[in-house]
Amino acid sequence: MFEFNPTRAKWEQIAEIITARIATGKLRPDDKLSEVQLTEEFGVDRKTTRKAIAHLRANGLVVTRTGMGSFVTGQTT
Repeated sequence: MFEFNPTRAKWEQIAEIITARIATGKLRPDDKLSEVQLTEEFGVDRKTTRKAIAHLRANGLVVTRTGMGSFVTGQTT
């Protein structure tokens, strides 16, 4: 299980990790972000994962397609 910094919100830390994965090419444009996999990887509530994805979407790093899921865009920070 992932070890979080207790002084910061978990969703912020997850969003930073995903952002870094996008920046380094570990996550590429059109890769799907699975809420289930992220929830299991980080050992958090699904609500926390959704908040992280919403933050990434607000920053243009992720797009959510109705009925399909959330996908990495071609943008970088």
